Amino acid sequence: MRWYCRYVVSYRDLEEMMTSAGRAGRSHHDSHRWVQKYAPELDKQTRWYRQVPDWQASSWRVDETYTRVGGKWYYLYRAITAGGQTLDFYLSPKRNVAAAKRFLAKTLRSNASAGFPRVINTD
Repeated sequence: MRWYCRYVVSYRDLEEMMTSAGRAGRSHHDSHRWVQKYAPELDKQTRWYRQVPDWQASSWRVDETYTRVGGKWYYLYRAITAGGQTLDFYLSPKRNVAAAKRFLAKTLRSNASAGFPRVINTD
């Protein structure tokens, strides 16, 4: 329980948590490699769980904001249903037409099983 209160989520902190739990020999590089290897498969396997009901998926809200990630500034694009569930997001170092099209195509592909939205609202 103390880990949830004391540590932020970073690979170096995970290394310290594993060491304190008696699992020495694991480095933050091991955690990073594990995430890079298994995250796409976990995303694919759990996408069914994150599907949105049809009545909520008929209207999407798409917005963008400028945020700082890891000391660098990025544009965060988000797609949200009428019910408030996040459908997808995309971080881009540039704010241009290509990034917006890439985000929209990615969102439409990943939510194809739920059907296409009737309306997409943007600010």
